[in-house]
Amino acid sequence: MAHLSLRGVGKTYAGSTQPAVSGIDIEIEDGEFIVLVGPSGCGKSTLLRMVAGLETITDGEVRIGDRLVNKLDPAERDIAMVFQNYALYPHMTVRDNMAYGLKNRGESRQVIEERVAEAARMLELGPYLDRKPRALSGGQRQRVAMGRAIVRQPAAFLFDEPLSNLDAKLRVSMRMEIRKLQKRLATTSLYVTHDQLEAMTLADRLVVLNGGRVEQIGAPLEIYRSPASTFVASFIGAPAMSLLDARIEGGGIVLEGHRLGRADCAEGPVTLGLRAEDLRISDQGLPFVVEHVEELGAQRIVHGVVGGQPLAVIDTSERQLPGKVLVAVDPARLHLFDTMSGRRIEASRAPVLEGAV
Repeated sequence: MAHLSLRGVGKTYAGSTQPAVSGIDIEIEDGEFIVLVGPSGCGKSTLLRMVAGLETITDGEVRIGDRLVNKLDPAERDIAMVFQNYALYPHMTVRDNMAYGLKNRGESRQVIEERVAEAARMLELGPYLDRKPRALSGGQRQRVAMGRAIVRQPAAFLFDEPLSNLDAKLRVSMRMEIRKLQKRLATTSLYVTHDQLEAMTLADRLVVLNGGRVEQIGAPLEIYRSPASTFVASFIGAPAMSLLDARIEGGGIVLEGHRLGRADCAEGPVTLGLRAEDLRISDQGLPFVVEHVEELGAQRIVHGVVGGQPLAVIDTSERQLPGKVLVAVDPARLHLFDTMSGRRIEASRAPVLEGAV
């Protein structure tokens, strides 16, 4: 186990003037599970590969424990990586795939047998040790890849979208297995995914990346409840937070002519963020035109518009909805963002004004 430190880390590819990754500062504590999340092309896999030694580092420092590893080969960094395509040797059995790295390091036969047996027990791979990868399901292959990493007893695990090739149901069970296993081993872990639900359920802390830079770092619920920008607000959460054009007038938050509550901040245009679960269809509130309903069983997501602006509302009733309804807003759950920069506005709040919705 080890502390990981990334200080001012950047990467610019030859022939490019635009960095793929820039100014990344992350301190990862011993045993912590950190998830890098963001859309395709945001730099998360590039950053992971720089930690692994598979990409050169243009700027900054990467330290694993007390060692500066910028110029060390991957084999010298004491890390184990799990890839999305499993990277198993098709001609080898499960046992030999898991033992391969230990054999290359010159470990004794007894140590290899003990570690493979223990990893197979943890991952429930005992019945499959003499099979080859082609005889395994996708989930079993991914467990073999994890077992190969575990037997090395590395200072850190690196996961590069390991569940992206699995079907939805298997992804749910596998991410539970990964989290339980990481807690049991208490090994420092850096995990890359574009799936924000996967990120929320796995991470001790999230690192949200956008355009090669860090948008926000924090615990999953902290980021969900207080997104630092409109980018984070729209990326974290399903459904995404609705972002609407509003104004601060006379110390109040005004949306489509309706006064929602007080906010002690500069007057003028703002972006108002509303989570679907903080709204309810009621007999008073904002006029809402229903356009589409997603039935999810225990609840449904009602999509529509307020004054021409898109809004999503979670509704748990089974009533038939007319084309036009009213939506009540929880004034304690409003999010304000600067319209120009997209950054969060930390305005002091007061109780809802009389007549507000």
